[in-house]
Amino acid sequence: MAGKLYIVGVGPGSPGLRTVAAINAIRDSDVIIGYNTYINLISDLINGKEVIRSRMHEEVMRAKLAIEKALNGHVVSLVSGGDPQVYGLASLVLELISKEGLDLRPTVIPGVTAALAAAARLGAPLNMDFAVVNLSNLLVSDEEIMMRIKAAASGDFVIALYNPISKDVLIKAMNLISMFRNASTPVGIVRNAYRDGEFVITTNLGNWMRYLEVIDMNTTLIIGNSRTYVYRGLMITPRGVTGYERD
Repeated sequence: MAGKLYIVGVGPGSPGLRTVAAINAIRDSDVIIGYNTYINLISDLINGKEVIRSRMHEEVMRAKLAIEKALNGHVVSLVSGGDPQVYGLASLVLELISKEGLDLRPTVIPGVTAALAAAARLGAPLNMDFAVVNLSNLLVSDEEIMMRIKAAASGDFVIALYNPISKDVLIKAMNLISMFRNASTPVGIVRNAYRDGEFVITTNLGNWMRYLEVIDMNTTLIIGNSRTYVYRGLMITPRGVTGYERD
């Protein structure tokens, strides 16, 4: 008899930013599977459970193992940092289930994704429309990444950049954005948002390279649009010109 599979987003790392649904799913599970870093973020919730840790680049293994355990009657939490739908494992798990025609319907538990966590540390830069682009070229070519960067920059979207693993790709992306925005455009750089060793700085397109050495895969960059400005260190993207409330 099939068990249950949760695909859980545990947020940026702070216990205070976990959702109640994420906590309840983990507590309900007897098997916890995840990348080492994500497992460490929930160490206070997993005592007495079977815990299966893995390294980076073992995503397919984690997804297959979670499915297998659930089909064998276990209640499983496959944990992801941030939100499991945003560069996480939710789509991979559903793809594997659909390709095999399996009778298993996972429950996806959303979490606070990196763009939202970083933006909160910077002020309110994501108001109105924004685009999120993954700079990792492990699954997507450099050409595709730059195509998306160009589309977002030309459309005057606020842009959140995830996974700046390659400094070359990051520099190329920022240079491309600079073709559409002036040097004073605000740029926020947040590393380890809501975790130990957090680093937060507000700079601009003309000066962001000063901080290149502090940028790593745990960093999110947010580049403002033509209306974004900075007040006392806070990035602010205006909601519009009408001034009335809208949900």
